[in-house]
Amino acid sequence: MSIKSAVLISFLCLGLAPGSLSQTRVDKDEVIRIDTQLVDVPVSATGPDGKPLRNLKKENFVVFEDGKPQSIESFATSAAPFEIALLLDTSGSTRSDLQLIKRAASDFVGSLPVGNRVAVSSFNSDQRDGDTVAYTEVLTSLTDNRGTLRSAIDAARTSFGTPYYDSLIEVAEQIFRDPPSEQFRGRRALVALTDGVDSTSNAEFDEVREKLAKVGIICFFIKVDTRDYFESGLLGDCRSATHFSVAQIRRYYRGMSKASRTGMTTDFCQLGDFERLAVSKRLYEIADAEMNDLAKMSGGQVFSAGDLSEARSAFKNVSDAIGTQFTIGYSPTNEKRDGTYRKIRVDLKGVPAGSKVRFREGYTAPAN
Repeated sequence: MSIKSAVLISFLCLGLAPGSLSQTRVDKDEVIRIDTQLVDVPVSATGPDGKPLRNLKKENFVVFEDGKPQSIESFATSAAPFEIALLLDTSGSTRSDLQLIKRAASDFVGSLPVGNRVAVSSFNSDQRDGDTVAYTEVLTSLTDNRGTLRSAIDAARTSFGTPYYDSLIEVAEQIFRDPPSEQFRGRRALVALTDGVDSTSNAEFDEVREKLAKVGIICFFIKVDTRDYFESGLLGDCRSATHFSVAQIRRYYRGMSKASRTGMTTDFCQLGDFERLAVSKRLYEIADAEMNDLAKMSGGQVFSAGDLSEARSAFKNVSDAIGTQFTIGYSPTNEKRDGTYRKIRVDLKGVPAGSKVRFREGYTAPAN
């Protein structure tokens, strides 16, 4: 949609792809590595009281691929650092809240332990051939320099339009373009503060999901509820109302049966108030489902924020979640390079009954 309150501080996402490893050891039970081809799996666990289990060892985890047990060959504790892509979706109505967003983002970066590296992106817009075009702008690549990160966050501007899907493609293809160094294997993340409703992207969700899964990053969302704000400008006179983009209207119709598409139109002005509200409701439902899908697939989480005034506390929740992530690695017993999707399951042992574990759910094997 052309105007919307969304800040996308893009998902935390961890790197999870097979790769060659050289031997490394950092203190007992900190990081264990051996020469092999490993699949990296980020995991986190909570006790029966819902509180994180922080002092787990390699022996507390059992990993399966396609139902077959695997031997854990690497392990990183929750104290190991991360590489994080922080994407600020500063579109439309965030203009009045931009300083609040910047302060919350700066606090988040400042809360991360020394050694973590962060990249910052935001949305911006420009005039091209007489049209206003929204785009994703990388304000700084991965760095641990806090001064550079504060300056990058301060440089974020508002945009007219939300290239949400394109921004996630940018994270996968640009920020995490190069393989991780040994230190950050399996510990890459995308953190996003957003309502998840795209309006102007060239990409679609299926492409985003495939790209993020291939890179292997764990996704954390701060979901901001902007629906009331958006719908307050949606009704009434077509000339002054907030318009859906053509892509959004098509996304709405895509989930309907052919019979229900009779009389469909991509012209906003031909939509009555009732149908405008129906389109809006459906777009937010799609956004919620997609955020939950990406988080579950990668082993991440979705945190809700009623509005942008809650951004600071939501960022603290994300920071706490990052601090409870372990990474395990295994060399698959299935050595075929056939490009098939392999399902992962992680169980816990030696922990209180009722404990729960969150983990990456699978990966696509390399193909010859």
